[in-house]
Amino acid sequence: MPGFEVVDAGETHLPGIMAIFNHAVRETFSIWSETETTLEQRKAWLAVRRGAGFPVVVAIDPANPDDVLGYGSFGVFRDFPGYVKTVEHSVYVSPAAQRRGVGRAILATLVQRAKGLGLSAMVGGIDSANAASIALHEQAGFEIQGNLKGVGRKFGKSLDLVFMVKAL
Repeated sequence: MPGFEVVDAGETHLPGIMAIFNHAVRETFSIWSETETTLEQRKAWLAVRRGAGFPVVVAIDPANPDDVLGYGSFGVFRDFPGYVKTVEHSVYVSPAAQRRGVGRAILATLVQRAKGLGLSAMVGGIDSANAASIALHEQAGFEIQGNLKGVGRKFGKSLDLVFMVKAL
């Protein structure tokens, strides 16, 4: 037993999701934004994902189910009919819960959900310097299929975007 379980996110999980998101905004290159989110924005995001039939999952400690250890979701990759069977996903883990298998479990859950929806591919866009995320995705069967150099900026730094893809 890993000490956590992956469940569908509810509104009670939104403060934890927001805390993880805002930490990534402030401290990492995982989210290419310098603007933190609000609880209202996370509520709207959850509603949009649910309304589109896309999952939002959280890893929680069963003894404290409102304590979010990590979260993940997927949504539209590109808004054209030719991409209807492809989704782009995100996985984020609280700094205190890293290296415990949380990200691996969330990613595996998202892959299973995508397969269950009859999707054909999942795409992850990862900062090229994020070796841990790249390794996690490689272990889950994703392959690097592109490296877009200099397409992003954060904290005054030019960033490269790696696309990793898993055929389902």
